[in-house]
Amino acid sequence: MSLEQLDAFVTLARSRPELAERLAEPLELEAFLSLAAAEGFDLQAEDVIAAQQRQEEQLSDSELQHQAGLEARRLRHFVYG
Repeated sequence: MSLEQLDAFVTLARSRPELAERLAEPLELEAFLSLAAAEGFDLQAEDVIAAQQRQEEQLSDSELQHQAGLEARRLRHFVYG
C-alpha cells in the first residue's frame, strides 16, 4: 500500500509488547507481511524495500560503510568455501 501503512504498523508494534517481541526476531519478508496482514495492514514487498531505502538515505557515509561491512561478514559466513 504505502510507507504510511508500514509506519502505522511499526507504531502499533511498538505499543504492543507481544507484537514487538515477534518483530525483534529476524523474519523472512513473507512472514513479516503475513504478520502485518494479520493485524489488518495490507503491505507489499515494495513498501518494505522503500522503507529500507528511506532509512539508508538518512545514514552518513561512515554508517553506510559500517553497515556494508556487517553485511559482508554475514555473507562470508553464509557462503561455503
